[in-house]
Amino acid sequence: MSALQNFPRISPFLWFDSNAEEAVDFYLSVFKNSRRISELRNTGDAPGPKGGILTIAFELDGQKFTALNGGPHHKFTDAISFVVRCDSQQEVDDYWRSLPPAAPRLRVAGSETSLA
Repeated sequence: MSALQNFPRISPFLWFDSNAEEAVDFYLSVFKNSRRISELRNTGDAPGPKGGILTIAFELDGQKFTALNGGPHHKFTDAISFVVRCDSQQEVDDYWRSLPPAAPRLRVAGSETSLA
């Protein structure tokens, strides 16, 4: 697992059918200070098209993730969530406009507004 040697000991993997690259590109366009770290392509030994993306390591504002093209066996769900701390209402509004309508909506806790 040398591709993950610079990752935290525990890091989230996000399972996609076959659109991991599209999802990563979208997230990189939404969150500032984000980058694509590396990718692993199919050499022909794994299911799926030869040369296709298997995994993409990426970072969103300091948090490392891996997107996996794992096939249709498991669906991407809201069973897990990531909270984005917003420092202003403008930042909340920017994310609200950038994320798709199916994304989880604002949750208000006390006097703080956050995007969940």
